[in-house]
Amino acid sequence: MDETLRVGLIGAGPWARTVHAPGLADHPGTTLSAVWARRPGPARELAEAYGAAVADSVDELMEQVDAVAFAVPPAVQGKLAIKAAEAGKHLILEKPIAADLETAERLADAVSAAGVATLVVLTLRFAAQTREWLADIAESGGWQGGGARWLSGALLGGPYEGSAWREADGALADIGPHVFDLMDATLGTITKVLAAHRTPDDLWQVMFEHKGGATSTATLSLRLPIQPSVVELAVYGEHGYRTLGRQPGSANESYTALLDDFAAMVACGTTEHPCDVHRGLHLQRLIHDARALTGE
Repeated sequence: MDETLRVGLIGAGPWARTVHAPGLADHPGTTLSAVWARRPGPARELAEAYGAAVADSVDELMEQVDAVAFAVPPAVQGKLAIKAAEAGKHLILEKPIAADLETAERLADAVSAAGVATLVVLTLRFAAQTREWLADIAESGGWQGGGARWLSGALLGGPYEGSAWREADGALADIGPHVFDLMDATLGTITKVLAAHRTPDDLWQVMFEHKGGATSTATLSLRLPIQPSVVELAVYGEHGYRTLGRQPGSANESYTALLDDFAAMVACGTTEHPCDVHRGLHLQRLIHDARALTGE
């Protein structure tokens, strides 16, 4: 790119401070130009740390930038991202992309109509280890099934304890998109949620059917006293049994890889990507269908 992409950051919480802000400020293709958050104090503190402007409103932020990165709850992101897309801003979206399927559909429609670039922050997918795994799995073929486990105590303590939307929406909305995306990318498009069960303490068991006939299962929890978190993906078939785990501390490297793709998309005028808003919509439908099977 001849010029760096001016990006505005909406949100000033832990994830914005540790991943979005440093990533946007340090990447050669982006500049952290402005910050807005519902709480002016944290927004000002974050902006000053990186020499960015503090916006008094979302409208003021959008006047100063080419793209918007979101680090806010899904219910907030969905509505503001539609507004940003309609204003012609490229989008870096958190998962899930909205609080409900209807808003996610409206967001995807707004993006398509505006012709802007979008990427969803699926950090596991952008990790170099994952990309190598997916390439190897695709080359081998013959996989008949698989399973994933993400077991964590994130809501029992740490920076995300007390996160209102995570407390309300639970593991399915927070870590479900990561797991479902990888199962889908590994075994083929998920065509149906076959079964779903949620315990009173938010332990989820979900079963999927994939295009081509494979089946998979996912076990999710943010309320188990497990440290460090267990994040495992496994597939099995005619080439045996293969596993993928999460490398500690890889979120910042993954975000840098995401920004590599994002800056290239904007520079080339490309709007399609395996992790664009339409991927986010697909994952939102899976969340919606799993909830429906439990009567939520």
